[in-house]
Amino acid sequence: MAQDSSKPEFWETRYRDHVTPWDAGNVPVSLRNEVSTFPPGARVLIPGCGFAHEAAFLADQGFDVLAIDFSPAAIATAQHTLPRLANLVRLADFFEFDFGKPFDVMYERAFLCALPRTMWHRYAERSAELLGPAGTIAGFFFYADSPKGPPFGTSRSELQALLGRWFSLVEDKPVSDSIEVFSGRERWMVWRRISQ
Repeated sequence: MAQDSSKPEFWETRYRDHVTPWDAGNVPVSLRNEVSTFPPGARVLIPGCGFAHEAAFLADQGFDVLAIDFSPAAIATAQHTLPRLANLVRLADFFEFDFGKPFDVMYERAFLCALPRTMWHRYAERSAELLGPAGTIAGFFFYADSPKGPPFGTSRSELQALLGRWFSLVEDKPVSDSIEVFSGRERWMVWRRISQ
């Protein structure tokens, strides 16, 4: 169980022991550059938020933000780091939690690539369930041929096969400030919900 990245225990150990090489410790340039394209006042979900650096930034831009993680250590650190916004960060399971009304934007940062590939179809389906009409998945996708992980890499064609039933790719750009573990292998992408 300790080696299964679908389980909270896998991440709890890493957050508790401060072994978090995926954590940039700041708000990425691509998000800062692209946030103006989000609908004003959008309801934004950040799944697998970790230390939730982006939650405060998005809230300060006027968005209705909910950041979740299923690691208690990650949530405790995020709430301590963001005391004025602690209510935006919640212990929850992306696949099980009742979020109430739909979101306009789901911000993706090292969440999909953290999940075992066997869960990727559930990720796509759940994302489609949680986003309202014309809702978007916006964020970073890790391109690599890496059967072992996390991080588990993907490709443009694999993402199209995974998300194409529910989403249309509307933006795809290189990333200039990736951290070492993702360097040269990240794309900023926006996938828009297709009307069914």
